[in-house]
Amino acid sequence: MFRAENPPVVPVRAERRESTRQTERTFAVAVLTTISSFLVLWPYTSVIAAGVWSLMCIAVIMLIAVTGFIVRQVRSGHADRPWSTLGAQLLVSVLALTAMIEPFGAFFGVVPTEVTLRSVGVLASEAFQQVQFGTAPLESTRGLNAMLVIGFCVIAILLDQLIAARLALLAVILVAAAGAMPTIITRGDADVVWFVGLALVALFLFRHSTRHDRTAPRQASVGVMVSVGAAVIVAALVITPVLPVSATWIGAGTSVQLNPSLRLGDDLRRPTPFTVMTLATKSTSAPYLRIASLSQFDGETWTPDETDRQPLRAGFGAPDWAEDLDSIEQRTSIRVSGIASSMLPVPFPATKIVGVSSGWQVVPANRTVISSTRDAEGEDYTVTTENVLPTKEQIQAAPVTSASTEPVEELPAVIGEMAREVTADAGTAYDKLIALQNWFRSQFSYSLDAPVDGGFDGTGAEAVAEFLDARSGYCIHFAGAFALMAQSMDMQVRIVVGYLPGRMTDEKRGTESIYAVSSEQLHAWPEVHFEGIGWVSFEPTASLGVPTSFQAASTGGGSATGPAAPAPSAAPSAAPTNGPEIDRDQGGTSTADGQPLRQLNPTPVMLGVLGAVLVLLLPALVRFVLYLVRRGRARDGDAMTAWREVQDTLIDLRLPASDADSPRVRGAALVKSGADPAMVRVLVDAVERASFARTAGDGGDLSPAVAQITTALRRSVDFRARAAAALVPRSLFISRTSAATATSGAR
Repeated sequence: MFRAENPPVVPVRAERRESTRQTERTFAVAVLTTISSFLVLWPYTSVIAAGVWSLMCIAVIMLIAVTGFIVRQVRSGHADRPWSTLGAQLLVSVLALTAMIEPFGAFFGVVPTEVTLRSVGVLASEAFQQVQFGTAPLESTRGLNAMLVIGFCVIAILLDQLIAARLALLAVILVAAAGAMPTIITRGDADVVWFVGLALVALFLFRHSTRHDRTAPRQASVGVMVSVGAAVIVAALVITPVLPVSATWIGAGTSVQLNPSLRLGDDLRRPTPFTVMTLATKSTSAPYLRIASLSQFDGETWTPDETDRQPLRAGFGAPDWAEDLDSIEQRTSIRVSGIASSMLPVPFPATKIVGVSSGWQVVPANRTVISSTRDAEGEDYTVTTENVLPTKEQIQAAPVTSASTEPVEELPAVIGEMAREVTADAGTAYDKLIALQNWFRSQFSYSLDAPVDGGFDGTGAEAVAEFLDARSGYCIHFAGAFALMAQSMDMQVRIVVGYLPGRMTDEKRGTESIYAVSSEQLHAWPEVHFEGIGWVSFEPTASLGVPTSFQAASTGGGSATGPAAPAPSAAPSAAPTNGPEIDRDQGGTSTADGQPLRQLNPTPVMLGVLGAVLVLLLPALVRFVLYLVRRGRARDGDAMTAWREVQDTLIDLRLPASDADSPRVRGAALVKSGADPAMVRVLVDAVERASFARTAGDGGDLSPAVAQITTALRRSVDFRARAAAALVPRSLFISRTSAATATSGAR
């Protein structure tokens, strides 16, 4: 009758259990944040070259997760906990990012200053230019590294806050959007394994959100959860790979991100060529297409020309050739479908262009078209060119313009020596260039792999010297060697990056023939400037294109073949003679129909298989970790946790697990399943004391009882049931109430 006057009994064990549950919740948030952020990071490894950026991103992701866990534990029970966690993560992020990106100029190397902010701005601009003009996989540069680590820091903080607030749907949308960005930008194939991982992570995020939400219903529908999970995984495995792909559908198809440099090897080695544009012309042949020219060489790289631009309406400028030369006007309609670039492919020498969107500008020096705001993909336009046709006598009489820049000092001696040796018997400058062209085409071989295997896959002077010794490479090596050898003879030379003419198709547009240009026809070739004639293209690359030659006036005069005016194709159904004739069967193996076999790189396959195995084993790993955690708590005498582990084991094995049973009734059933009666008695007594005693006492070490009982339960079922329980633990996906209903009639 005096119970109200007695001081309340402090539920020590209840507080301890609540504290433990809070630790579990904060730990779950940290783990899910880390896994979700790593899932976002995964696709970026396929479009960015290996480098320190991945380690930096991993470090900052784990730092954000650990900071959130520590602050939530310290501030447990405080009303301002979310804001204090966010503030701590932002503070730690700023300090860590400063130390990683720009420690010089910062206070103590971690506190940013005005100098730090200016440096980050410069790095951001460099990264933007690299992404805009680069080709996947992008090089791991300092600017790109900085932007990546900042971006993943923001993503990790957002995911941590969303998961902690149980906003699972928003977290899943963020993971899907950020993770799919590389595939969308590069128009690459969907990564099925990644989509399966996304589906599993989404299920765990939703499970966490509902499990720790007191307002959520306690009973989950097994059918609904299994159906939703199965539908997502089936969509990733079956439906996604067979979706139709259209080159004009944004987000699907494939495209090339043109880079106005000579790093073309990765693009040329793409496993599956695809059409990047189509041409329509009435001429008997399609022209070469250029996107940029490069005339400055520093000993290692050729730099794209940066000259004055002018509005498109101002035209391409005055002609660079004498008016008395014969010429032929040609019109070419171009539709770009698979090129992401700020440069338009145009034939040379262009004199007029119509049909393009506003925002494009003309570079008169090399007669190219460029824009700071537009993208070439989707453009449909017509270019008029004035093909200059000097006779052989005219070009032999024309002097070559002297090199406009000083030759690079200390070039390998073999370059100049070989140039003089090859051209020793030639009289005029034109004859020397033809001798060089013929020498390359007859004494060298085309190979995409030889430069990589030989270690000279570059454009530097040393790489050219090794190429001249190996005598095998692809277009950048031929063009670079030709250009340096011509420059050693005091000739003004430049390298052009663009596309070969393409393959004639069976289609027609009125009287115009249609040509399809493939991604593997990306090309580079040299040009030399002749006074009174202008820039003349040459084709030194063995087995590609058509070599330049001009006919004598006595044979009719004014006709030419080569990059400026390629020879006509003989048959519409076959590849034209000015298209690529690449020997891709370097190993001598081919299919029955004569098509070369492509070598399979086992690394992506192995990584895909390992990723799939990891995803399949993820539920089992999570369940095993949960078992170890509960064993540890049972060792401290937590009877309810030990009892919960026994109940979840029953659920996993599909054994009866009704919550209506008393501990003694359940204990009797456990003994019938083969459990040691003494161990069952220890656990049942501890559960009854924890449930009904006014003060909870120490239950002692309950870990042996949990281990013996769960082992006995597994032995009571067959191997198939044990395997199913290990690989797909049902207790992770459904509530115990639902499980009790589902298993009450199992036996």
